[in-house]
Amino acid sequence: MDVTSPPSSLKDNGFSMVSADPLGTSREEMEKLKEELRMWKERVKEAQNVKCDLLVSGLVANKEYYEAEKKLTELKEQEKQHKDRITDFQKELNLLNQENIELKKEIEKLKEDMEEFKSQKNPLEIKKNVAEMKLKFIHLEEMKVDGADVDMDTHCVFGAATKVPFQLNQNQALLTFEDEEVAQRLTEMSKHCVNLDNTTANVTVESFQLDMGFHFELHVTISGKKINVSEIPELPIPEDWMRDKLELHFYKTKQAEGGGEIENVTYNKESGTAVITFLKPGVSYNFVGHTKYPFCTEGRWFILAVSPDFDFHLKKFQAYCRVSKKTILLKEIPEVEENEESVQDMIEIHFQKPTNSGGEIEKIKFTSRGEAYVCFEEDTGNATSEIKGDS
Repeated sequence: MDVTSPPSSLKDNGFSMVSADPLGTSREEMEKLKEELRMWKERVKEAQNVKCDLLVSGLVANKEYYEAEKKLTELKEQEKQHKDRITDFQKELNLLNQENIELKKEIEKLKEDMEEFKSQKNPLEIKKNVAEMKLKFIHLEEMKVDGADVDMDTHCVFGAATKVPFQLNQNQALLTFEDEEVAQRLTEMSKHCVNLDNTTANVTVESFQLDMGFHFELHVTISGKKINVSEIPELPIPEDWMRDKLELHFYKTKQAEGGGEIENVTYNKESGTAVITFLKPGVSYNFVGHTKYPFCTEGRWFILAVSPDFDFHLKKFQAYCRVSKKTILLKEIPEVEENEESVQDMIEIHFQKPTNSGGEIEKIKFTSRGEAYVCFEEDTGNATSEIKGDS
């Protein structure tokens, strides 16, 4: 019997059969499932679109991130360069400030020099302190004056030359020989083996050039008409009165002590000095040898100091720079147990022997400690015995 065929009784009764899914799902449910599937497919598609958008946004964000990071690195590098420039500018500013301070000091020094220059009576004269030196009298100058009057002033000329100091350092010696050839020969040998007690020393011999010195002529004029008066008492009287009293006093000395007619009296109350100018030339020589004179005024006695009037002029000033031909410099002398004087004697004995290419020594100076300053004279260039100072 066919089980798929409906029973005849059902057909006869007017019933109809509804088709069904083999799995038991109705058509409406199928439609609903299809609609739901279609909806989910659309959602998946939308989700995929969102995912793509998010991926694109992520790539864009990563690119912006890398660009921002690169920009930040550039900014940091620029900031570092900026700080380095600020540091360099600060250093330059400090240097400029230091230079500015030095320039200000130099300007102040120049201002002081300018004030000193302006204060000089003769703006062409330059004052310079020099060390004490001996003057050598050269000659008297004979001066003639136009007309019949004879110049009664005394004109003297003195020659002067500076002594050039040389700094002798520790463990060095200076030797001055009588013969120039000895000094030249020893200098050419350069190295010398010297026996110092139980030590053999290889010392170096050098010639040396002196610092700049100068020589000049000092022209001194002793006035035959003027005398200088000092130690004039300060009294409560007008300057004109004191000037008249001085003129009268030195005029009265005409007969007894060699005074005479007065041409002019210059009186300085602040310094208590005066310059008396006589009318007749040669009168001032009568006061040579008489340095004190009694002076009576206002009922009191005073003692005045009288001296000749001098005028000084510097001429023929010349600078020079020379090499000593007779003197050698010894360097690299080692330190030994012997005292300084004994070492100096051993050096002198060595360089006096002809077998050591030496000769007679005029002067020697050795220093084992500190420094010594040895003076040289311009005329011979030889070391003198005068030591300006040790330290």
